[in-house]
Amino acid sequence: MSKPVVAITRPKDRAKKACEIVEKLGGTPVMAPTLDLQPVNSESLKNLVARKDDLDWIIFTSPTTIVSLNKFYPDFIKTLDCKLAVIGNKTGKLAEKNGLTVDLMPDDFTAEGLIEEFKKRGITKKTIGIPRTASARPILPEELEKLGNEIILAEAYKSLFPMDEKSVKELISKIENKEIDAITFTSPLTVENFFKIADDKRKLAELLNDNLLTVSIGPITARVLDKYDVAYIHPDTYTVPDMMELLFKRWRESNE
Repeated sequence: MSKPVVAITRPKDRAKKACEIVEKLGGTPVMAPTLDLQPVNSESLKNLVARKDDLDWIIFTSPTTIVSLNKFYPDFIKTLDCKLAVIGNKTGKLAEKNGLTVDLMPDDFTAEGLIEEFKKRGITKKTIGIPRTASARPILPEELEKLGNEIILAEAYKSLFPMDEKSVKELISKIENKEIDAITFTSPLTVENFFKIADDKRKLAELLNDNLLTVSIGPITARVLDKYDVAYIHPDTYTVPDMMELLFKRWRESNE
């Protein structure tokens, strides 16, 4: 059986681990980031840091938030004295590596999953800090606010259009030449930016459906694939390792 060639579209600083998993499972990774992340010391982040002692909870939705805080405010995380909620294993592990205790991590690694946990626990009338990217979906702060909490929303990093657009165009060319067997998407913006770069979006969607196995990390990213009429699969647990395990399982089944 030949090695599957798997396209990785996640940001460059996060793609290394995904590439290692693909290689370990017996595939060949092709990295073409359709999203770049840039830490920013925004006014809203300065406000969050200034109000650190007011916090009852802080929520980290991605590892990049922790990276940004450490870059601009190296003592912030070390001196946090509030409860911590995270979305995802990777975020939780990085928080623990930075000396924090994770008090809440939903089984469903989505904003919706976290909201449900806050509802179950009756967490209300608290001050909650949410440092994240400004382009994130509004559902998390909105729903936590409806529970009677005060939300301190802060921009910790920017989600940017890919700086290396050339690599994405090269990936599209490889897809057209049937040189790619599978493609993975780990956030809604990785899909959106991928199609923005394409000259013919309908043709690209057809190529994915006809020639590639498309794998989404979870249902939120999958909604954008639905918008472009792209067929996909996603794992039950929304992590990169689980996504890759599912990809290779389906690949082997279809190539036996």
